[in-house]
Amino acid sequence: MLIASGLLALLVGAAFAVLLSSVADLRALERRARQSEEVLEVANVLERQVVDLETAQRGFVITREESFLEPWRRARAAFPADAAALERLIGNDPTQQARARRIVELTRSYLRDYSLPLIASVRRDPAAATPAATDQGRQRMDGIRAEFTSLLATERDTAAARERRSDAAAARAIVAAAVGLGGSIVLIVVFAGYLTRAIVQPVRRTAAMADRLAAGNLGVRTAERDVGEIGVLERSFNSMAGSLELSREELAASRARIVAAADQARRRIERDLHDGTQQRLVSLVLDLRAAEAAVPPERPELRAQVGRVADGLTGALEELRELSRGIHPAILSEGGLAPALKALARRSPVPVELTVDVEARLPEPVEVAAYFVVSEALANTAKHAQASVAEVAARARDGLLHLSVNDDGVGGAAPGGGSGLVGLADRVEALGGTIKVHSPAGRGTRLQIDLPIQGQPSGSGG
Repeated sequence: MLIASGLLALLVGAAFAVLLSSVADLRALERRARQSEEVLEVANVLERQVVDLETAQRGFVITREESFLEPWRRARAAFPADAAALERLIGNDPTQQARARRIVELTRSYLRDYSLPLIASVRRDPAAATPAATDQGRQRMDGIRAEFTSLLATERDTAAARERRSDAAAARAIVAAAVGLGGSIVLIVVFAGYLTRAIVQPVRRTAAMADRLAAGNLGVRTAERDVGEIGVLERSFNSMAGSLELSREELAASRARIVAAADQARRRIERDLHDGTQQRLVSLVLDLRAAEAAVPPERPELRAQVGRVADGLTGALEELRELSRGIHPAILSEGGLAPALKALARRSPVPVELTVDVEARLPEPVEVAAYFVVSEALANTAKHAQASVAEVAARARDGLLHLSVNDDGVGGAAPGGGSGLVGLADRVEALGGTIKVHSPAGRGTRLQIDLPIQGQPSGSGG
C-alpha cells in the first residue's frame, strides 16, 4: 500500500504540472462558451416574445376578444429588459451588436407603427383589419425573423468554433498527461477493483437487503458467497431476516386467532342472550300481561302495579336487545353484510347515505370486520365530528372489499386520540387489510379500508 501510494502521488504530481498549463486556456474558453449559451438563450426568449406579439395580435384581430391580447401585453412589457440584456451580452462583438440593435428597432417600429395602431383601429372599427394591413404586418415580422435567424446562426457558429478550440485544448492536455495518468489509472483501477469486489459490493448488497427488510419485505435474502467478515455479515443478516419473517408470520396468525376468538365469543354471548335471557324475559312479560288482564276490575291499583312491572320489564328487554346487537348483531349472521349495514344506517343519529355493491355473501371474518369498522366509524362521527351527513360505501372488486366512510364534520381525527382508530386498524390488519385516514381540520374525515376476500375462512355464521 505504501509503495503504491508513493508511485501514485509521483505520477499524479507530474500529471498536474503538465495539466496546469492548459487549465487557463480551458477556463477562458469555458467563460466564452457560457456567454454564447446565454446569448442564445436570451435571443430565443426575445424571438418567442416577438412570435407572441404576432400571434396574440392576430388572434385579437380575428376574434375581437381582449383575452387574446394578454400574451401580447406580457411580451411587450418584457421585451425592453430582455433586449437590453442581449445587447449587454454581445457588447464585445460589433457585428452581433448591430444585429441586436436592428432587431430592437424593428420590433419597436412594429409595435409603434403597426401593432398599436392596428389594435386601436380594430377596437374602433372591426373592418379595419384589411388584407393590406395584414400583409404589411407579415412583411415587418418576416424582417424581424430574418434578423433573428442571422443573429442566432452567427452565434451558433461562434459557439461551435469556441467548442472546437476547447476540444483541441482538452485533447492537447489529455495527450500531454497520458503517460502520467496512465500509471495512476492502472494503480487506481486495480486497487479500486479489489476493494469493490471484496468489500463494497457485498456491503451494498447487504445494505440493500437491510433497506428492503426495513420496508417490510422480510422474505428477502442475500447470497452467501463471500468469505471472512463479509461472509459472517451476510449469514447473520439472512439469519436475522428468517427470524423476523417467522416472528411476523406467528404474530399475524396470533392476531387473526385473537380477532376470530373474540368474534366467536361475541357471537356465543349474543346467542346465549337471545336464546336464554331474552326468551325468558319475553315469557315473563307475557305472563305479567296475562296477570294484568286477569286482575279483577275492583283492584285497579293492583292492575296498575302489574302493568308498571310489565312495562319496566319490557324496557329492560329492549335494552338487552340493544346490548345484544352491539355484541354481535344477529342480522349480520342471518342476512349478511348489506342488511347489517342498512340497520346501522337506520340507527345512526347522523343521516347516512349508504351504497352497497356486494352481490354474494363474503367470508365471515370479512363481514364481521367490515360491520364493526363501519359501526365504530359512525359512532365516532356521531360523537366527535359534528357532521350533518355521513356517506358509507361498500364494494367488492378484484378480490377485495373496499369500504369508505366519509363525513362533512370538523375533521382532525388521528389514531391514538381516543377515537377508536387504533382498534379499527388492529382488526383490519389482522385480516391482512389496510386502513387509511384522511382528516384535515375543518374538512371532514374520510376512512378508506381494503379487506382481502380470498384467503379468509369461509362461512357466513348463523
